[in-house]
Amino acid sequence: MLLSDLQRLLSSLYDVPTEHDVRDFVVTDRASVACLGGARSDEQLFVAQTGEELGLSLFLDAAVLERLAAADPMRKLDQSNLADYLTAIEGVSHFVYLAWNAGFDKPVSLLELELQAEIDKFVASAWLLTRQESGRFPSELHHVLFKRTRVATDLTGDRAPMYRAAARYASRYCQQVAQRFGTEALVGETGIWSELRRFYRLGVMRKLAHIERCA
Repeated sequence: MLLSDLQRLLSSLYDVPTEHDVRDFVVTDRASVACLGGARSDEQLFVAQTGEELGLSLFLDAAVLERLAAADPMRKLDQSNLADYLTAIEGVSHFVYLAWNAGFDKPVSLLELELQAEIDKFVASAWLLTRQESGRFPSELHHVLFKRTRVATDLTGDRAPMYRAAARYASRYCQQVAQRFGTEALVGETGIWSELRRFYRLGVMRKLAHIERCA
């Protein structure tokens, strides 16, 4: 149920409805993805394309989902479930973004996928926390997500520079969002949604240019 809730949240925030339910694509057993090269972390999206057919499998470690079932972040997001929540929202973000773009036959690069996932973590977390904290914008959230986390190079290998670039650009964009729209921005239906939804639909090069231009 949580994964569907997260999918509905992202689909609503960005106005990107998808006809597929993420739960139909989730695999929780590491042995099941061994034939695909194995999972390098607790979350990984596997993609295969044959002609016009696109196949997706989203691996999320069973232990992560079990812990989230016992501490639902949709009801209360805090330090006790934040790490597992971020793992889950990243996987759902990957699925929604790739599925939505596939519906328009738009190619998606790995940098683009990771950049949007980092932004989605911030936006979705801020949306949840403002509602759980009676409208108080979580000013410390940017620091927690972007200053206290590091790319695990042992998990990403030669892709580490790409992951670091995605995190760096996402950090700059989310800081711009918070500064531009202020502490009440994510509480009501304000201009922030036009900005976030327009950005979501840009290609990766236009996203990076937009971030550089607004810095």
